[in-house]
Amino acid sequence: MEGETMRRYLAVLLAVVLTVSAFAPAAAGQSNDGGESTVDCEFPLEVTDATGETITLEERPESIVALQPSDAQTVFEIGAEDRLVGMPDNPATSDLELDDRTAVTDTYQLLPERVVDLDPDLVLAANSTDSENVAQLRNAGLTVYQFDDAASLDDVRDNVLTTGELTGECDGAEATVDWMDQQLEIVETALEDTERPLAYYAMGDGYTAGTGTFIHEAMTTAGVENVAERAGIEDYGTINAETVVNENPDWIIYPDDREEPPIHQSVQATTASQEGNVLAVDANQISQPAPGIVDAIVNIVETVHPDAYEEASDELEAGGESDDGSGDDASGESAIPGFGVAAALVAVLAASAVVARRR
Repeated sequence: MEGETMRRYLAVLLAVVLTVSAFAPAAAGQSNDGGESTVDCEFPLEVTDATGETITLEERPESIVALQPSDAQTVFEIGAEDRLVGMPDNPATSDLELDDRTAVTDTYQLLPERVVDLDPDLVLAANSTDSENVAQLRNAGLTVYQFDDAASLDDVRDNVLTTGELTGECDGAEATVDWMDQQLEIVETALEDTERPLAYYAMGDGYTAGTGTFIHEAMTTAGVENVAERAGIEDYGTINAETVVNENPDWIIYPDDREEPPIHQSVQATTASQEGNVLAVDANQISQPAPGIVDAIVNIVETVHPDAYEEASDELEAGGESDDGSGDDASGESAIPGFGVAAALVAVLAASAVVARRR
């Protein structure tokens, strides 16, 4: 694990070094000028959520409740978990620490009364949260921010930055997005000259992820072609087993929250099944619109394109240091315009914090 931690540290550090020089404080909210995203953690903060509700936070929230697993995952990733007083307690949060936090679910069923009893300063609600529950919490006087539907990796990035803005953890949110972008850069480099095998994503009961979903983009980003796209499936829908057999995918990918691949018996006749090209991916990573989706992408690439990934990641990590190990010119200033010693120190600390949280 130490080697993996160092690899992740170098990747994050390189991303920060390459991007911090382009960061500038946003006047208000998020900025995407020149392709770089920043957020402003100044309070009072006034924002409008996916429901059209405008909420105001007079100061940084000191108590936060996450209603959905993806909300909780994001809070942990950006470093705001010390103020998280309530979160779901079910298999979808099994890799997070509940500790003394209140479980606001009975397995997967939200318990609004528990959220109300906690009286948090802020409630985070992923788009999948039932609108009646959101209304109930608002009627009880709570400040609830409901996110837009995450249909792409860009949407996941936006959710991370928005969570950072709402919780006052902008540095952690930006460092997390830097880490995501660096890992995806490794993936992009790895796949430049590779063929893309056909893959079937099996969710169970014939369901799969079609175009217009972040899972579809995760798969295509990971270097496979999605059977669902060939079948014309948009969003999440069912695909006929006969269609899967006729398309004859090279790989079957499925979330690991079950013991066996959730496929029809006839699908076992495909090349993927016959050659043992069946990959179980961490369900809490692939199924949640949160930073862990990048880990799922990397897992797919490492399995489907191992040689290409290893070569590309080694090259990118080696590029994190200059030949003399300094990267500075004779004056002691950074060779990257606008990136001075103080900024470099901040970048290193931010990168280190992300690595520590992801252990």
